[in-house]
Amino acid sequence: MHKEEFHTLPQSVIEFLNYLSVVRSKSELTVLEYASDLRLFFRFMLVYRGIVAKDTEFEKIDISFIDLDFIKTVKISDAYAFLSYCRSERKNDSASIARKVSSLRAFFKYLCVKMKQIPENPMEELESPKLKKALPKYLSLEESIQLLDSIDGRDKERDYAIITIFLNCGLRLSELCSLNYSDIKTDGTMTVTGKGNKERTIYLNEMCVNAVKEYMKVRPVDGVKDKHALFLSNRKSRISPKTVQHIVEKFIEKSGLGDRGYSTHKLRHTAATLMYQKGGVDVLLIKDILGHENLATTEIYTHIVDEQLKDAVSSNPLNKLKSKKTSE
Repeated sequence: MHKEEFHTLPQSVIEFLNYLSVVRSKSELTVLEYASDLRLFFRFMLVYRGIVAKDTEFEKIDISFIDLDFIKTVKISDAYAFLSYCRSERKNDSASIARKVSSLRAFFKYLCVKMKQIPENPMEELESPKLKKALPKYLSLEESIQLLDSIDGRDKERDYAIITIFLNCGLRLSELCSLNYSDIKTDGTMTVTGKGNKERTIYLNEMCVNAVKEYMKVRPVDGVKDKHALFLSNRKSRISPKTVQHIVEKFIEKSGLGDRGYSTHKLRHTAATLMYQKGGVDVLLIKDILGHENLATTEIYTHIVDEQLKDAVSSNPLNKLKSKKTSE
């Protein structure tokens, strides 16, 4: 869904999306995801209630007329019917279903608690499917060096600095692209603007400082469209997330690691994992470096170590032997 389509949504949904953007400082992508989920829900409701014929082209169902009187009639059973439809008809996986649950719960909580436009929240007890937490993929120390050694070409200083910052500082893709050269301070720190426009300070190690210095020697000066941007594209404008993804994927492939499913976000995982495993950095400090709001998000990196310890014990050759006592 595009922002230009917001006018096709019910007024209450539009106001909710504005609240998410302005008050909650949610990213544009997050707001669009909420919008898409709620549009799908209300289109489903019109068909489910028999207001719109079942053979109507789903993507063309008009929901702009839906008002508070209609929304007040929505029950939790409607939500479960919707989630069942998403699972069976739209083949949504558990992660997609969980996101839709979050969208519904947030919207109805907003109407009930924040705006007091509905007497009670029908989604308060709406349950989400349990998600199996997958351990994050990351590069080993040797693979990280292998990746850095593969960087060459016309923009090698820029590309080396980008991947070096990813591997050492664990920035999100959006955070790296939004860096200005003024964010790199003379005291060896870097100011990063993360989710919700929250700023955090990261101390750069010698490798990062040197990589940025080498890039700044060749960074274009004349004809630059965004003079504040740290990383520039070949068109001398601020580098885009898509371009950065292409750079990372290109050198991952060149380094022989292309079959591992690595990406820019995996480089963020790599930074955190190497700090925890090899550097012995406290998980609370890693939380601050990565800009996580909750410690639980950061603690997944401690689970990697737990899993490795488990695998180490399991790989002991004695594990394959059967005790004489148990075999008798």
